[in-house]
Amino acid sequence: MGTMIEMGKISSRGQVAIPTGIRNHLGLNEGSKVLFFTDDNSLVIKKITEQTFADITKPPREAKKKIKEKDVPGMIHRLRNSKR
Repeated sequence: MGTMIEMGKISSRGQVAIPTGIRNHLGLNEGSKVLFFTDDNSLVIKKITEQTFADITKPPREAKKKIKEKDVPGMIHRLRNSKR
């Protein structure tokens, strides 16, 4: 399925719009269920399928160990440059 990284903003009402490219990439439509997972300063939004809760939360827990917040802007920059 590949990796996509996008940046967004939180509205004054605490809402976050999922970018169109990511919604299309994951097949997220109105009514789709997502899981919000937090740990320290990380927030992960995961598409819910028929997986068990343990299966759903395992990748975010492992990803947290690999990705540092300071690395995210560089990852976004590299991804955008690779699409040009």
